[in-house]
Amino acid sequence: MMGNNLDLNTGDIVFKDATHKNFFLKYSKQCRYVDVYHLALIYCLGLSPDTRNNIHNIYDFKSGCVNPHCLKSGWQTSGTIRIIHLAFNLYCNGVPSVCDTDDTETQLAECKLYTVENIFCCSYALYFWQAIKIRYPEYCGG
Repeated sequence: MMGNNLDLNTGDIVFKDATHKNFFLKYSKQCRYVDVYHLALIYCLGLSPDTRNNIHNIYDFKSGCVNPHCLKSGWQTSGTIRIIHLAFNLYCNGVPSVCDTDDTETQLAECKLYTVENIFCCSYALYFWQAIKIRYPEYCGG
């Protein structure tokens, strides 16, 4: 399906709806690179109207940096937090923290929010699997 610096062939990707697909096509082209990291990030962030509307608060297209502080924004829901946790994890290969200055117990509690159980136990699970397939095509038959 996809490799590094690839075209945006969406034939094998399952989208939530046409709005999700259009968002993916539009914003993937605005990324600094068209690679599996960016495509998985944009795919995830296109799932919800709230994440679509706040894309520039979540990701800086110019610098290529995510903004973990967006997780504390008032527009967040349990679903959007799950979307962003998976998006950040697939993009950064880790947990970008909003708790860098907090105590160890708070940091560990934040890390637990990035577990498979905490992320996948929601109605977005099918689409989260698609994001994983985008990010890891060599392991998912892409």
